Amino acid sequence: MSTPPYNTVTWFQVGSDKPEQIKKFYGELFGWSFNPYPSDDSYELIHYPGSDAPSGGVAHTPDSTANHATFVVMVQDVAATVAAAEALGAKVLTAPVSSPDGLVSADLLDTSGQHFGVFSPAPAA
Repeated sequence: MSTPPYNTVTWFQVGSDKPEQIKKFYGELFGWSFNPYPSDDSYELIHYPGSDAPSGGVAHTPDSTANHATFVVMVQDVAATVAAAEALGAKVLTAPVSSPDGLVSADLLDTSGQHFGVFSPAPAA
């Protein structure tokens, strides 16, 4: 599998308070399959038919007010991207955070109020 280029959409997330219903819908519509995320039972990974890696996730939300669909862009430097986005008028929802494995992510609202995320992958082991 090749690494996608920076500044491209490389992940998406669907949040739903009815994850089984969403999985059935997208599974039947597009042939997607779903696997539990190893360390979080409220998140599942989405696999496209024939893919060797997940391309998105289903987040289990507490109620319908938190339901969403968003895209995530892979960037080289999350902090620099967040600063540039803010300078262009974006609002930061979640400042850059690092996961235990080194992945860095942040959530923003663009200038029209649309939610999107940015991340930089964990360093190769």
